[in-house]
Amino acid sequence: MEVRFHLLRPEQIYERRREFPVVYIPLGTLEWHGLHNPMGADGLQAEALAVRCATIGGGLVFPTVYYGESRVGSLLETAPDLKAGVAERMKVPLECFDEERHPYSHSQQIEHYHHHLVHILAEAASYDFKLAVFVVGHYPLLDHARAAILFYNQWCYDKKWAKMGAWAFADFRLLRDIYDSPGDHAGGWETSHLLASHPETVDLSRAEKSLQYGIMSSRDPSKSTAEFGNKTYDDAAKIAVKMVKERLEHPELYRGHGMPL
Repeated sequence: MEVRFHLLRPEQIYERRREFPVVYIPLGTLEWHGLHNPMGADGLQAEALAVRCATIGGGLVFPTVYYGESRVGSLLETAPDLKAGVAERMKVPLECFDEERHPYSHSQQIEHYHHHLVHILAEAASYDFKLAVFVVGHYPLLDHARAAILFYNQWCYDKKWAKMGAWAFADFRLLRDIYDSPGDHAGGWETSHLLASHPETVDLSRAEKSLQYGIMSSRDPSKSTAEFGNKTYDDAAKIAVKMVKERLEHPELYRGHGMPL
């Protein structure tokens, strides 16, 4: 069954929500992921993982969020030692990455993104979901998602109406006890994911050693396989669904002051 919220009719959404009132919210960005991977790699992976969670455990998936992350920090294009090489390979002037090209400062962009995530949580609650789960593809967004959840929890703490729970996770955090060095940037981990879920977007011939740039990984991307990508997707989804069910069944364990997310 289709689990993406925006592709379903109201009756379908109701039935799915009634069975399992959880919505997954994939978070990604647009960022350099080598010559061999698409710019939307983070969002594509987050959505693929969210869909797997909803497929095996129930629930629905909101549209993937690609926009809003600061464009002057936490990206390959902004790294002082890498942005010149990225600009050269993307055939754009280096000054295109300058902060002055943006109407809002780095801190303002962070604040705007924070507001956007809080808005999405409130929107999820407006559809009567009992738990909203941020699925993070771009790792720095995990901190933004957690900050938004803490703000949302504080805002609705004293409200009389039933409150929605919220959680955020990234696959590499769930799989630390199963894999050595889980997660990476554009290496064998992420590239294997994309080969599993979006093979048409990957060109392994562009992952040869001499062409690699901005790769942060202990795994050579040229050795990536869809088999490994599917296994890590599935392992992460199984753990995530288990933790989602726990939060849905015992919300009181995650709503008090200072409680773990």
